[in-house]
Amino acid sequence: MISTVYIGLGSNVGDRERFLMTALEALDAHADIEVSQVSSLLSNPAVASYPQPEFINAVAELKTVLTPQELLVIFQQLEKDAGRLSKGTNDPRTLDIDILLYNDQIICTDDLMIPHPMMHERYFVLKPLAEIAPQVIHPLLHTSIDDLLDARMGL
Repeated sequence: MISTVYIGLGSNVGDRERFLMTALEALDAHADIEVSQVSSLLSNPAVASYPQPEFINAVAELKTVLTPQELLVIFQQLEKDAGRLSKGTNDPRTLDIDILLYNDQIICTDDLMIPHPMMHERYFVLKPLAEIAPQVIHPLLHTSIDDLLDARMGL
């Protein structure tokens, strides 16, 4: 079965755009992954407890037969290949790839939570996601991405 997956990508170290584009090219080159849509790039301040360079973020839609766990392994390798040293929550990073949504599944394991637990609170996720998938419904909140973005912006 082919699944629809939405991923968030971000970078705030080095050649940020190149890190994102290289990751997307590698994903699209994978035999079991098709990158079907990519949002515009969004520049935004880092969400951190100490000063950091601004992030560039994007969201992509993937079509795949891979499981969420298989995707996680691929994403972690891409992050490592990009020189990411830490998986700390607020650390600067060359590349960060998160699974936001995987079909309408709800997954909670030690190493993976889908939907991404903070996505509905993060403008830098909702804005690019609404660009490519405004009517997709958050499986826990039962609300469209467009409506989540409006709520986040106070509309």
